[in-house]
Amino acid sequence: MEQNPAMADSPWFPQPKADVRAARVRLFCFPYAGGSALIFRQWPELLSPDIELRAAHLPGRGVRLWEPPFDNMHRLVDELLPAVAELLDDKPFALFGHSMGGSIAFEVARRLRAELGVEPLRLIISGRRAPHLPDMLRPIYNLPEEEFKEELRRLNGTPSEVFEQPELMEMLLPILRADVTLSQTYNCETRPSLSCPLTVFGGLGDEYDDPEALDGWREHTVGSFSRKMFEGDHFFINTARQQLLRELEGALLGGHEVARAGGGE
Repeated sequence: MEQNPAMADSPWFPQPKADVRAARVRLFCFPYAGGSALIFRQWPELLSPDIELRAAHLPGRGVRLWEPPFDNMHRLVDELLPAVAELLDDKPFALFGHSMGGSIAFEVARRLRAELGVEPLRLIISGRRAPHLPDMLRPIYNLPEEEFKEELRRLNGTPSEVFEQPELMEMLLPILRADVTLSQTYNCETRPSLSCPLTVFGGLGDEYDDPEALDGWREHTVGSFSRKMFEGDHFFINTARQQLLRELEGALLGGHEVARAGGGE
């Protein structure tokens, strides 16, 4: 199917450089707190050509650096949803998000179902405990600046070189503050369960999101549920990328089954 030329103009999901018209599945990807679409920049080269990747370009970073970042989940999804909806044609789609991005993907899936009556081929949540469970981290989004930076350093989610460059840190701090606020103030409203398959990825060394917390996602779909664990901490998305992408392909294209929850991974 020919792409609608208007799709190329979306600031949220710029048109891919490669010709992806033959792809079987369109995969929307959402980054973790402080991250950007650059997280996924190499994925198209590593994934099957049957998967068309659309990484979300969120305000406040990358080419949208001068736009204010969102600090509220529901306001973000209000603005994001029309951009996703524009890209829903006759090609099946899936949603993937890591950490904060997992919550975004989940909310997008629920809003698509509620407002358009459509659901993804599969929802894939990575590095994020089920949204009805209490957060293991104490709130840090409203701490004074120096305390906030110390907590970010302790959580090890921001590269150390960022802290060593004051100008870079000054530029990134509003984005980090907004993303952490969005994540820690997110309230999962009660809605009917999804019916699409739901897959969860986790890190064996992640001290915040253990397998039990990941398995809680089972409550949010009446469709099939699966979980796969990878070597690494909360940022296994970077350190176990090759393995993660192979599992992602299997989940989307049916190449092989991902491990079932409780399967000893």
